[in-house]
Amino acid sequence: MSQDAGGRPPQPATVEVVVVAYLSRDLVLTLLDRLAGELPVVVVDNARGRDGLAEAVAGRAGVRYLAGPGEGFARGANLGALTSEADHLVFVNPDSAPGVDDLRSLVADLVTDPHLAGVGATTVGPDGAVELGVGGWEPTLARSLVHAVGAHRLAPTRGLYARPVPGRPLAVDWLSGACLAVPRKAFLALGGFDEHFFVYNEDMAYGRRVREAGLGLRLRTDVLVPHQGTGSGEARPLMFRVRGASMSQYLQRHQRPAALALTRAALTGGTGLRWVHARLRGRGDLAEAHAAYLTGLWRGAPDRS
Repeated sequence: MSQDAGGRPPQPATVEVVVVAYLSRDLVLTLLDRLAGELPVVVVDNARGRDGLAEAVAGRAGVRYLAGPGEGFARGANLGALTSEADHLVFVNPDSAPGVDDLRSLVADLVTDPHLAGVGATTVGPDGAVELGVGGWEPTLARSLVHAVGAHRLAPTRGLYARPVPGRPLAVDWLSGACLAVPRKAFLALGGFDEHFFVYNEDMAYGRRVREAGLGLRLRTDVLVPHQGTGSGEARPLMFRVRGASMSQYLQRHQRPAALALTRAALTGGTGLRWVHARLRGRGDLAEAHAAYLTGLWRGAPDRS
């Protein structure tokens, strides 16, 4: 074993799991039970104990509790990173169910390849199918058009959101934060997650920063992590509106006016078609969600004050 300048063997890399919670007490407790104390965890509670999470995790070995800022995922995740002393962090959504070996496998990639600024798992839904959006690509006009008309089903690498084939490598521009390992110092040096985004698109923005810094990302399509997709206590239409608002905000920041207008028009047309399809199928709940996305895309997120 090699030694450092003082003649001491190097210390193994340390890891901490960061869980940002909002009214998701039971999900967090299930996740902690799954990790079984094998990895330290920091729980950032954006609901500030309103659901009894603080008391529920008190005294658990290897668990830190932080009262979160209550201002979105990005700010909560960054708080967890800033207060950590670990070499590597793994951001895990409360409604995901990774195994300890899954998380260690992601971190192992970071240890062996210092060029990487993020390694993400591939999440799967309750039906076992890979979720759309485990990663994706920069939302150019061309990619937005492919997504809008549903052509990504025929050309899965030409749209906005990735749905990889398990075990088949796929290069993406950004990785979902649902189960994402990062080297803590590099993550903080890159500015962490962009706190201008309340939730959604902060992972897309981080991917952009990684690329601009000349670093890399890796999507592990062989690490499949169950994900319920119900990690927040917020209503579905509200979250869809926030999703649309975050996409609009990202596009406004990185596209010229002409491209911005066309890209938003493409997303509007595609979402409108999805709204019609949902209504025809009698899926009023899904139609309402699509309508909320359009509201966010054009009018922004609701006032949370």
